[in-house]
Amino acid sequence: MSGKDTSRQKLQIAIVGSGPSGFYAAEALLRSGRNVSIDMIERLPTPYGLVRSGVAPDHPKLKQSIAVYDGIARDENFSFFGNVAAGRDVSIGELQGTHHAVLLACGAHEDRPLAIPGVGLAGSHSATEFVGWYNGHPDFRDRSFDLSHDVAVVIGQGNVAADVCRILAKPVDDLRESDIAEHALNALAESKIKEVHVVGRRGPAHAKFTAKELRELGGIAGVTAHAKPEECVLNDESRIELEDRANFNAAKNLEHFVKFAEQIETSGRRKIRFRFCLSPTALLGKDRVEAICLVRNRLDGPPFSQKARATDQTETIPCGLVLRSIGYRGVPLCGVPFDDTGGVVPNAAGRVMDGGKRLRGLYVTGWLKRGPTGIIGTNRADSIETVENLLADASEAETKSGVDALRPLLAERGVRWVSFAEWLKIDAAEIERGKKRGKPREKFTRIDEMLDLLAR
Repeated sequence: MSGKDTSRQKLQIAIVGSGPSGFYAAEALLRSGRNVSIDMIERLPTPYGLVRSGVAPDHPKLKQSIAVYDGIARDENFSFFGNVAAGRDVSIGELQGTHHAVLLACGAHEDRPLAIPGVGLAGSHSATEFVGWYNGHPDFRDRSFDLSHDVAVVIGQGNVAADVCRILAKPVDDLRESDIAEHALNALAESKIKEVHVVGRRGPAHAKFTAKELRELGGIAGVTAHAKPEECVLNDESRIELEDRANFNAAKNLEHFVKFAEQIETSGRRKIRFRFCLSPTALLGKDRVEAICLVRNRLDGPPFSQKARATDQTETIPCGLVLRSIGYRGVPLCGVPFDDTGGVVPNAAGRVMDGGKRLRGLYVTGWLKRGPTGIIGTNRADSIETVENLLADASEAETKSGVDALRPLLAERGVRWVSFAEWLKIDAAEIERGKKRGKPREKFTRIDEMLDLLAR
């Protein structure tokens, strides 16, 4: 890493969003050798985005990247502005006026819609709601999930669906020493769910679980994983796909599904049932979900381009809870171009585009840039690309006040922002609360609780 160039005024950079992509962008800026000042703006009082509120509580190793983000945030050229919403408390245009560049890193936190009859019935929820609820996210603290029925259905076969399925199926005692929110732990302790059906629209060769996650679902104490043997039979196109060495994960998944299909039904155990080539067509029930109607699909098209096509065969599964995990999309920001079809901000390698025109000083990274793909670490290379282009474009010739303008602007509007030092106070209090329960932490799940703590 080259030494910092202090001969010119600092480049004032605002980063909107404090998840992995935002922190990796900050890291790349601080390591660039340029004289930079970074102001990170986050809607919640707490940083770290989905690493804090999206990673499953029983997978603590996936949260280890927080130690890296903590080190970045302690840099003297970094300021954290929690509890500040871009578009509500300060506009993107205002940030462009106070900073040389604005980098959007606020993720894709809205679920893709499922447009079928009955989707609005009680007992029908997005996976985002459920994940946020058991992880203590303030937006979902007051959601309730009826776990009093025997059968739940999870629509989707990616890792979020795996997390949701595992939390529903796992013995609650296996979660007590995790950082799962106490209100969720109490509700899960009373759960009557005996079966979780995990439904995918295509075949077993197309499930998006990582093999490790899938293997874990097959090894939960007191739970048996099942698949229908006839649904694990591949067509010729799928077999060709699995012969590709790059498709190693799918081949391992198929091995697990075949083993699940050989499992003997055992009474007295919870069951996870993997179902393939089925798409939901309606949720049935008068006042709440009582069943899900599914259509049988056939796979059509050449290898690596197969599509699910509906047949005239249908199936109905009685159930009391349906959780949708069919993908995410970004949310438009006022004053920023948005591709509604892709759910992303249109860009060229991180440079925000409006039609064929590049918008000066506006950049994007992470899921809002490329869509909801990849794992936590994928965001590092993605953010480095955006930062390289930002720095190539940036000029310190124009004077910008950065944090010296942002602080009085927020103060004038009565915005109670949370600094990183104040976040550390919240962090310490959560860890102390957790110790009393034998947990790594007990999160505050309401913003006013956090602000009250800071007022003491």
